[in-house]
Amino acid sequence: MPAKTPTMSPAAAPEPPVPAPAEAVTPLVRGVAVLRQLTTAGGTSALSALERSTGLARSTVDRVVGTLVRMGYVRMDGRDAILTPQVMELGNAYLAALRLPSLLDARADALADELDESVSLAVADRDGIRFIHQATRRRAMSLSFRIGDLLPAERTAPGPLFATEWTDADWTAWHTRRATAPENDAFPAVPPTPRPAPPEDFVRRTERAAADGWSLDDQLIEPGLVAVSVPVRHPDGGRIACVASVVSHTSRHTAADLRDTLLPRLRLAVTTMEADLRHAPPYRPGPPPAGLALWTGASKQELGREFIESLARGLTVLTAFGEGRTHLTLSEVAKATGLARATARRALITYEHLGLLTQSSDRAFTLTPQVLSLGFPPLSRTSLPALAMPHLSSLAARIQEPASLATLTDRPGEIQYTAHVAAHHVMSADIRVGTRVPAEGRAVGQVLLENRPHAVVDEEPEDGLRSIAVPVHDRTGRVIAALNTTTHAARRTTEECVRDILPELTTTASHIESDLHTTARFTHVPPS
Repeated sequence: MPAKTPTMSPAAAPEPPVPAPAEAVTPLVRGVAVLRQLTTAGGTSALSALERSTGLARSTVDRVVGTLVRMGYVRMDGRDAILTPQVMELGNAYLAALRLPSLLDARADALADELDESVSLAVADRDGIRFIHQATRRRAMSLSFRIGDLLPAERTAPGPLFATEWTDADWTAWHTRRATAPENDAFPAVPPTPRPAPPEDFVRRTERAAADGWSLDDQLIEPGLVAVSVPVRHPDGGRIACVASVVSHTSRHTAADLRDTLLPRLRLAVTTMEADLRHAPPYRPGPPPAGLALWTGASKQELGREFIESLARGLTVLTAFGEGRTHLTLSEVAKATGLARATARRALITYEHLGLLTQSSDRAFTLTPQVLSLGFPPLSRTSLPALAMPHLSSLAARIQEPASLATLTDRPGEIQYTAHVAAHHVMSADIRVGTRVPAEGRAVGQVLLENRPHAVVDEEPEDGLRSIAVPVHDRTGRVIAALNTTTHAARRTTEECVRDILPELTTTASHIESDLHTTARFTHVPPS
């Protein structure tokens, strides 16, 4: 497909921000600003820092964060607000509606295994690119980009391919952005560029990408990083659906090596991906989240002024989208969320202003890749121990006993403790994270090896101790870890452990599973 010849206008002056429509929901605008700042800050920020970065009053920040805590999207640790895995349901809604990760991620993973190099899938996001899948290799020098990260088009291999479909308005926006922030300050996922290349360089790369059907990045992001990209096109019309890239380091491949040795295999994989898109069966719409409008109303009654109902209701609108619900009309959004049409309409107007969705000529709304800016990147590489730690801390505080997480190792009959929270006792089980021990005779071993709903073992790991464990399941129902606590026999009998401790363990395991299932829907969660 030939590229549209870009208009080589001089650097444009920065344009003033577009004012919000009169019908926009101000608390929703503020809530999105807080989520974006938490994302930029890596998932954790002091409330005072959020006040400075958003320009909001401290009382407003407190109310916004309090509402997000109530929704389960944020937790507090002292005066720090921390994003929780549940906020990923917003990005999951976009990725599910997009459908590309579900259809193509297995192909990308297989190519990464075949080449022993990182492979990514990216979509266009205005004049940038945003990752929707990453299959990375674990090396001393490995790729640090995450699902949801936004990169400037001109410093990537996919960028010129997407730019072949830009309109004159798109090129003007790109020139304006470069004039406003030439060092890419608005892209925290990449290091700033102190000596940006002239605009003509990217124009030439775009023309070359249009002629060749592929594109190369020779250390444009940072020294040593090279990549080659090929577009994956929609079955209908041939427009670019996403771009697949192979990413390497110059210690393994030069840019010329990528072009000569890996590009043919990437092209073959893309051909298979396009066949997958052509033959994909239609999605059957799953049920949208239920009871959200009633829940927000009940929360408002309980918490009063400190709960911003319009923010909570607005965020539920994003979760109305998903598999088989890519394009929704106002009526469909209202029905899916249980919100009044007027409430849903104002939320949609707000999101369109914020760039989180677009409206087509048939008056249907579609989420944009910018939804991934609401908390997804910092959490997209969360490990199971990191995900479990807040729950272990809460459990240990409630039962006044230590709490641990263990998994099987690659050695038969061996377990490893991957997370631990101590209890405040003079005598307490001393378990160090990383410790490997035989599974036999231990409560966690019985849960992991024998698939028991729970196990209680006396005199483990030494005389006078009593241990109880329950399983943690992944999205498929497979047991992947065991949650346990150990007490002294003088503090609790076996019957008391089952009566008092087992329900707490089971509840905690359920909370860990809920976070795991949300996080692992479109990302890989390492067990350790």
